[in-house]
Amino acid sequence: MAIVVDLDVLLARRGMSVGAFADAVGITPANVAVLKNGRAKAVRFTTLDAICRTLGCQPGDVLRWVPDDGTGESGTGA
Repeated sequence: MAIVVDLDVLLARRGMSVGAFADAVGITPANVAVLKNGRAKAVRFTTLDAICRTLGCQPGDVLRWVPDDGTGESGTGA
């Protein structure tokens, strides 16, 4: 999957620790690590809302799509 989670960048810009972020969002530090390392299979909208509220950002600041093959094509065949 080519969805990239940019939490490291956002946390660094705000000088926020993983622990403080996890507490503010209401998730465990282990789940923050899952998100940061790109191992998450899904993100609840309520969690994304809490992330954006905590970091003062938009969902597109947290998540971005990059093509798997580097061509910029979606791979849908359409």
